[in-house]
Amino acid sequence: MATSTFSVLGAGHGGLALAGYLGLAGFPVRLWARRAESLAGVATMGGVFLEGVERGFGPVQTFAQLGDAIVGADVILVTVPASAHGELAERCAPYLTAGQVVLLLPGRTAGAIEFRQTLRRCGCQADVLIGETQTFPFASRSTGPCTAHIHGIKRQLMAAALPARRTAELLAAVRPALPQVRPARQVWKTSMDNIGAIFHPAVALLNAARIETTGGSFRHYLDGISQSVAGMLEQMDAERVAVARALGVGALPAREWQAEAYGVDRPSLYEAIQATPAYAAVGAPATLDHRYVWEDVPTGLVPISELGRACRAPTPVMDTLVTLAAALCGRDFRSSGRNLKRLGMVGWSPGQISRYALEGDVIDLV
Repeated sequence: MATSTFSVLGAGHGGLALAGYLGLAGFPVRLWARRAESLAGVATMGGVFLEGVERGFGPVQTFAQLGDAIVGADVILVTVPASAHGELAERCAPYLTAGQVVLLLPGRTAGAIEFRQTLRRCGCQADVLIGETQTFPFASRSTGPCTAHIHGIKRQLMAAALPARRTAELLAAVRPALPQVRPARQVWKTSMDNIGAIFHPAVALLNAARIETTGGSFRHYLDGISQSVAGMLEQMDAERVAVARALGVGALPAREWQAEAYGVDRPSLYEAIQATPAYAAVGAPATLDHRYVWEDVPTGLVPISELGRACRAPTPVMDTLVTLAAALCGRDFRSSGRNLKRLGMVGWSPGQISRYALEGDVIDLV
């Protein structure tokens, strides 16, 4: 039986681990990175050494040119930070062909929508199937130029295609490699189950002084999330769930997600986080110039907040954090992030926004 060829775009903490994982499982794997130096170690060794819950050597072929990594691949797994999805879609547009599958791991919030709209704007008319997951399949870190440590593998990974009717096709393409993938009803479900928007930026921003004075020499989850910080995360989480409800989808509360993803069920979010083995060795960012801020604020907090405004579901805690991030980092994340203008949804009603994920076409506003 023929084996699908997977192309992993991005060689960071997630992409390196994923490429090695797929190679270890016997799939033909291609790896491309935005920075050529990120591929040097893998190219020299011919693959990735895995540590942690998965151990071994996964053969991986590296490609310096994006087009070479895409042409002929069956499934393209996008692991670059979500803040780079738009730019990457522009670069992919000339090379994508009918029948290929592009899965954003993860899409964060509205990733598949931004990617698909960008392809169309760039003139890519090929019948390419676009989908997204709500999170990354592993908790992983790069530990060397060709070595990755997988701390834990999520037991369930929700995914959806745009439009929703093609989700079965998406799962058929990726499940041989990632059997834990499960169907979500639509991309608003995966987008609103963006747990990274809850667990990443607030913790980094509220520990800003500690990060800057220690260089991040503490554990992001176990040390950075005190009971009071966890209480704020629960308030943000309630806002996320409310916006999802306004869009007609049910978002899984963070504590319930912990139980499904890692099998850890505790009475409070604080207790669940503290009891999750996969978080035990995950360190804090060494600086605020980190994806927990420059990725998760513009592609998580901003779109959820913007959708909340459109659907009349207030998000005051998230709004405060977007403002705090701008003040600390000197960047206007709301203007540069996935706002309604960037998503092409200015003036849309909640019903029109919701239906777009199901139908995959621009809704007639007349």
